[in-house]
Amino acid sequence: MVRDCLVLAPSPQALSPAPEQLLHFLGYQPVAADCLDDIASETPPLALLLFQHGPREPALAILETCRARWPRLVVVLLVPDAQGADADWQTALGRALVASVPLPLQYDALSAALDRARFVRERATGAANTGLVYRLVGRGHAMERVQYLIERVSRTDSNVLILGESGTGKEVVARNIHFQSARANRPFVPVNCGAIPADLLESELFGHEKGAFTGAISARQGRFEAAEGGTLFLDEIGDMSLPMQVKLLRVLQERVFERVGSNRSMQADVRIIAATHRDLETGIREGTFREDLYYRLNVFPIELPPLRARREDIPALVEELSTRIAREKGINVRVGRDALAVLADYAWPGNVRELANVIERMAIMNGEAPVGAADLPARLRQGRAAQDSLNSAGETDLPLPPPTDSTALDGAAARLPAAGINLKDYLEGLERSYICQALTEANDVVAHAAELLNMRRTTLVEKMRKYGLQRAGTASDL
Repeated sequence: MVRDCLVLAPSPQALSPAPEQLLHFLGYQPVAADCLDDIASETPPLALLLFQHGPREPALAILETCRARWPRLVVVLLVPDAQGADADWQTALGRALVASVPLPLQYDALSAALDRARFVRERATGAANTGLVYRLVGRGHAMERVQYLIERVSRTDSNVLILGESGTGKEVVARNIHFQSARANRPFVPVNCGAIPADLLESELFGHEKGAFTGAISARQGRFEAAEGGTLFLDEIGDMSLPMQVKLLRVLQERVFERVGSNRSMQADVRIIAATHRDLETGIREGTFREDLYYRLNVFPIELPPLRARREDIPALVEELSTRIAREKGINVRVGRDALAVLADYAWPGNVRELANVIERMAIMNGEAPVGAADLPARLRQGRAAQDSLNSAGETDLPLPPPTDSTALDGAAARLPAAGINLKDYLEGLERSYICQALTEANDVVAHAAELLNMRRTTLVEKMRKYGLQRAGTASDL
């Protein structure tokens, strides 16, 4: 979901490039100042763009109108390059002014100014204590679906259950839901249920009174109270103990709770977003997770694909992570094409979090110097080295299936690379590639693809789920 930017341009046609075009390119939806009524009050714009070369009084009148609707709206001032920001304009705009951008507009300068506007706005709404709200990157079908679901559920107060492997960005999704919702001006409070001992989690969530237990030397507010009016994000909900699940279920049902050591009930006006990397349905069968709590939380599920299932997004992710590091640490890391090819071949068991760690490590090690394939950690280069070995031996992009005759192995063209190989990751990549080929050959009909792969349809369905391969034409067949 794009964020709106108001554009006040007395003569935008005279500017090159046109601000509307550049804002669209940056992922924003510009709205003319005379179309304020088209914007819903509950979805405030990110910033108001003012052009210094226009009359000041009409501009200030528009700002006053906007701030009456959105008190935290900030201003980005576009100024002639030679003139600079006028002191009278700065005085008139006051604390609402967060950045000035010289004309003609440049991508980097405008992008940095809008990032600054986002930071100031989130700090004003309490987000600065929990970090910036990173945008979701990815143009593949899987991530477009996730972004669509976020946009839909953000309009409601329904409970959300985010599923996905560790490192896929579940908290990023939760923050995006919160900051696109009507609760955006209230707190977003995260709790990692797996990181807090079971005997302390009740006090952490509900708070406690003085003397409630040994060490409770004063009363303490819990996370439910801290998130009042906002969103409570319960990460790793699958690690919560059964007794604690019962207490949480009561809060979800009755919207009341008590501090530990108190008999006074307190109302809970809190939106719940939960997340886990565990299979909760398996937990229900094994008796480690309550079925009634599962259905309370699973009102609106969002499943995040692993990074290995959306390799086409890796270049965009690398660019986004590099930009983030440049903004936060002042290091302009540059990743070369050969390094990108290696990153795209890796299986990423740690998903986006592992990729972010690799990019940060390269920024520290290489600084401003370009990152080449040889600069990457050895474990990332193993899969690429195996593929290069096959290609140099005259093989196609993928090796032939293993021969059924064991005597034929002596003449196999594949050779173990000198650096070694992560066999598990390599074989998973090989299996995923053959499944994709079979689905393409079968026009996405799972039953026909299973015949090409000589396996049962149910087995293929499970492997498709494992690799995040949800084709457009397979819904009825699954």
